[in-house]
Amino acid sequence: MTAPVFVVDAVPRTAEFVLDGAEGRHAVSVRRMRPGEDVVLTDGHGSRLDGVVRAVEGKDRLVVQVGACSAEEEPSPRITVVQALPKGDRGELAVETMTETGVDAIVPWQAARCITQWRGDRGAKSLAKWRSTAREAGKQSRRVRFPDVAEAMTTKQVAALLGRAAFAAVLHEDRDCDSEPLATAELPAEGDIVLVVGPEGGVSPEELAVFAEAGAKPYRLGPTVLRTSTAGTAATALLLGRTGRWS
Repeated sequence: MTAPVFVVDAVPRTAEFVLDGAEGRHAVSVRRMRPGEDVVLTDGHGSRLDGVVRAVEGKDRLVVQVGACSAEEEPSPRITVVQALPKGDRGELAVETMTETGVDAIVPWQAARCITQWRGDRGAKSLAKWRSTAREAGKQSRRVRFPDVAEAMTTKQVAALLGRAAFAAVLHEDRDCDSEPLATAELPAEGDIVLVVGPEGGVSPEELAVFAEAGAKPYRLGPTVLRTSTAGTAATALLLGRTGRWS
């Protein structure tokens, strides 16, 4: 079994490190780590430290013997998914599975047909929940570089993001809109790939027009229609395979 991952503010450079607080409590009381077991410490930004548990102190302190330290390079091409706000807890589901799959950045999008609205305190709490989900899913999937979860964007802001991408696509299930298969699209070897996933009601014609002007064409994943909470994960997996990042 691969070693569990725990998040620290900064990867230590000392010979020994005490993991405490929430992460220490999780390691001791939930994971039930014991002396001699391997652990990985990360800041979530690519730094990785391999360590061994030297001692367990109380219910929330783990003494780690520090081992090799390394840094994971920025992935290329970088994959960003613009995720329209789904209903209920499907947003967290989308963030969780995209993170486990390997997406590099997630952008919440307040699309015209979104039922869910992020306003005021509710928006701040929802964004915090998405970010917490990405962090926990990053740990679970043994990542040391967690996806960035941006502030929610408007359609105009998303269009600007698409305009700067090396490849931009809007996932669209309507074959009448001349969508192409994402599986055969010509992809860049480096730079940013940005995918737009619409809400339950789909991307509006006006939004499609704005995105097309920014250089984002409509693409389809396959013959079936996926939920907004699963389309980004499926597309990310497809692109990771096609770009060689899963090789």
